[in-house]
Amino acid sequence: MAIGDLEPVPDSTDLYYLDTGMYDIEGYGSVYVLDAERPAVVDTGIGTNREQLFDALDELGIGADDLAYILPTHIHLDHAGGAGYLAEAYPDATVLTHEIGVPHLVDPSKLVAGTKAAVDDQWEFYVDPKPVPEDRIEGLEGGETVDLGDRTLEVAHAPGHAPHQVTFYDTADDVLFTGDSAGIWVPKMTEIRQTSPPSQFDLEQCLDDASAIIDRDPDTLCFGHFGPLAFEPEYMEAYKRTLVEWVEAVRQKRAELDDDEAVIEFFEDHTDTAEAWGERKARDEARLNVKGVLGYLDYRAKQDDE
Repeated sequence: MAIGDLEPVPDSTDLYYLDTGMYDIEGYGSVYVLDAERPAVVDTGIGTNREQLFDALDELGIGADDLAYILPTHIHLDHAGGAGYLAEAYPDATVLTHEIGVPHLVDPSKLVAGTKAAVDDQWEFYVDPKPVPEDRIEGLEGGETVDLGDRTLEVAHAPGHAPHQVTFYDTADDVLFTGDSAGIWVPKMTEIRQTSPPSQFDLEQCLDDASAIIDRDPDTLCFGHFGPLAFEPEYMEAYKRTLVEWVEAVRQKRAELDDDEAVIEFFEDHTDTAEAWGERKARDEARLNVKGVLGYLDYRAKQDDE
């Protein structure tokens, strides 16, 4: 599958996966289109990919007046950066995302500032998001259902990666749209790796989210990056171990070096994902993930002191 390609998700009905080529990396960007009676898009990409998404919807015969829902799993701009552009092009579509994120898609200024601080030089791959009109967006808490006519999506809150994250479960095809709640599936390494960005990564909540996926036991996981994967419970058990070991590794290195920038540089220098998505992205991802864990450790220490 090449950047810009649209392919069916295996063992599903009228569900498609678009590779947006996020960060110029084949496979990194995952946008899903449900060609249901009331069509929906799950996640929207980084915004720079919007013409690819428009072309994909055209290819499926989903016109400007047909799209019913735009469903960002969370408001990080690699998932929701295209929401405003999509809402503008498809004027009858309603944007649904967690209620915490709604104000930040209506007025993205704080979201942009936070993203720039988190992603550093990676901002060059982004585009300033277009605000979503307030009358076009509704908040979710978890527990709702989204009626697509011939199928229903069940919404669950999954706040570990970010407090504004939800998952969508397609009851018709037993497919779970994970956002980043299940980590990042890395096909070239055939394993799931951590995603622990600042500023609200929470280890305990991430472990709970992974356990909830095991309990759900879907047929297919539709990851926010690198597409779909047939689900096996051991994947999430392994991911839980990965998360715990990752946080402990950062904790120990911080104790050893007592300098947060040195800790970040250590993990940048020792990343093992360069063959999967290139040296630059591997280092950038390591930096982002370490910063998130350091913030989490500070939060836990403050909680313990109170």
